[in-house]
Amino acid sequence: MALTNGVHKPAPAPAPVANEHVHDTKYWTTGLLSPGADLIKSIETFRVKPRWLFVRVETEAGIVGWGEGTLEGHSESVEGAFADLQRFVGWDASCIEDIWQCCYRMRFYRGGPSLMSAMSGLDIALWDIAGKTLGVPVYKLLGGKVRERANVYSWIGGDKPSDVVAQAVERKAQGFKAVKMNATESLGWMDSPHSLDSAVERVAMVKATGIDVGVDYHGRLHKTLAKQLTRLLEPHRPLFIEEPLLAGHVDEIKTLYQQTTVPIALGERLYTRQDFRPYLEAGCIDVVQPDIAHAGGISETRRIVNLAETYDVGYAPHAPLGPISFAASLQVGFASPNFVICEMSWKIHYNKDDYDLFTYVSNPEDFKVSNGSIEILPRPGLGVVINEELVRKEAAATADFSWRNPMWRGDDGCLREW
Repeated sequence: MALTNGVHKPAPAPAPVANEHVHDTKYWTTGLLSPGADLIKSIETFRVKPRWLFVRVETEAGIVGWGEGTLEGHSESVEGAFADLQRFVGWDASCIEDIWQCCYRMRFYRGGPSLMSAMSGLDIALWDIAGKTLGVPVYKLLGGKVRERANVYSWIGGDKPSDVVAQAVERKAQGFKAVKMNATESLGWMDSPHSLDSAVERVAMVKATGIDVGVDYHGRLHKTLAKQLTRLLEPHRPLFIEEPLLAGHVDEIKTLYQQTTVPIALGERLYTRQDFRPYLEAGCIDVVQPDIAHAGGISETRRIVNLAETYDVGYAPHAPLGPISFAASLQVGFASPNFVICEMSWKIHYNKDDYDLFTYVSNPEDFKVSNGSIEILPRPGLGVVINEELVRKEAAATADFSWRNPMWRGDDGCLREW
């Protein structure tokens, strides 16, 4: 993979070798083409601080679409996937679904966080191009708006939550009506019950400020403690609990669901409809939280949201990343009846060294929070204007930077969930 001025430009993937079982070999190199098609000219990725991977797609007509394929701590693997996705240069940029299907199905092995995050970046950029080509916001391409505003919430407390009351008051003054915070610091497989006391106290204090609070278990608690904490939090009526157990524990989450009235939300580590399906069929969640930068972009996220609506389950996008994935999440929310609320990473604890949600954005005024929500985005495409000059400059300056999550160990040296 070549690195030029901080921009990762994978070498074009070699064309597949035709064999006797492939009859329409022309589709290998061009996909489906429409008369007068605007073809994809280039696909680039930019690794930028604080921890994001932006994707830039340009067409032969000069229309630029921006996507985001951020996979926190694994940017290199997504860039590797983009080495293969270069094969879509020369394809019709308007054939979004055909490109998505070929991304997902053509290489036989499918799914997983790295491939799906790369697909997300490409897919989001293609929707941005589609909107800009037609001069309309993306939500209009998804069936039109079903609301005028989208509810949003912000973060307080950091990885090791503290000083949450002052931060909640500040967030309320900034226009938010809801926040989210981590439930606990690192805990053992079965820690002292007293290790949960401070989490309950923090929720009670934040609620006392007059603001709603979602509580993110972050998959840190095993079921021995998760069921205790959920019972303790129930009288304080959190907005939801998030990822009470790690992904994959469908039966265990179903058991927890049957023991509480607190809404259960999850999905940031699920990437496809197939991943969400067992949770929906088990009836053990109230809110799906696909991350549009991980879950196949706008195309697959919309399908997940529609599937969730069938089960009377809400949609609250997981969106602690950059401005492109945030704008894309809002576009889906504007067009989805079961949208509930969207995460917003403005001033989140991961955004450090003067890099924040709007650092690379030229139209932050369109994302102003008022009365707990953001007005429908007026501009064509995703509705976010990216400062390309700054993106290229920062990517070049931080070419060797790779964000990594902390490693937590207990007193005995055993690895703990972050």
